[in-house]
Amino acid sequence: MDRGTAEGTLLIELGGRAIEYRFARRRRRTLGITVDAAGLRVAAPLRAPWREIEAFLRDKERWILRKLDEWARTQRGAVLHGQSGEMLPLFGAPCILEVGKGRRGVEQRDASIVVRAPQRSRPLDVLLAWLKHQALDALRPRAAHYAAQLGLPAPRVALSNARTQWGVCTEGGAIRLSWRLVHVEPALADYVVAHEVAHLVELNHSRRYWALLARLYPGWREARERLELAAATLPILRGKR
Repeated sequence: MDRGTAEGTLLIELGGRAIEYRFARRRRRTLGITVDAAGLRVAAPLRAPWREIEAFLRDKERWILRKLDEWARTQRGAVLHGQSGEMLPLFGAPCILEVGKGRRGVEQRDASIVVRAPQRSRPLDVLLAWLKHQALDALRPRAAHYAAQLGLPAPRVALSNARTQWGVCTEGGAIRLSWRLVHVEPALADYVVAHEVAHLVELNHSRRYWALLARLYPGWREARERLELAAATLPILRGKR
């Protein structure tokens, strides 16, 4: 890539390793780096000189390499078909599926989730509907809890099917949360809920917003990193929408 262009893929040597990264210039004031399942991404102000960009990356070398190694070790989530013996996490705890025919219903028994579906129904659809119900039952009171800390009434909470966006807060004061939060431990789901509730007051990512989030959820930085890693391991359920 020509360094004068806006976006592209570059290489840099860090710790004796050739690291590939996606680079883009944006209308922003500071340099930013992201490491996730897609690798390293770097965003720079439009006029930032290359010596500053490369110096910034070398200053963050240990962190970048550590995060890349963490993602490399992270096991990717499996596609579930709704069959007995498959595993999935429920509120952070591993559970095994037991699937059979019968009256439509789902029951949790210790470390098992028992799914019964009529002859012409897909067990995965029955399971998915139950998981969404569990998610909403768990997330609504948490949203009310964090809203109360800000002196606000309980917000309207609905679920989304988003795979890459955990939550969103609308200008009308409604919160939509990914039903996949049912898979992660409650402390991590709480971070997402607190993040969106804070947007009820500050619908932005200003300094005031981050200060408000820190009041609601002091350990948000660690939770965000843990959630990013957990997201890559979550199972993929392809039921009817």
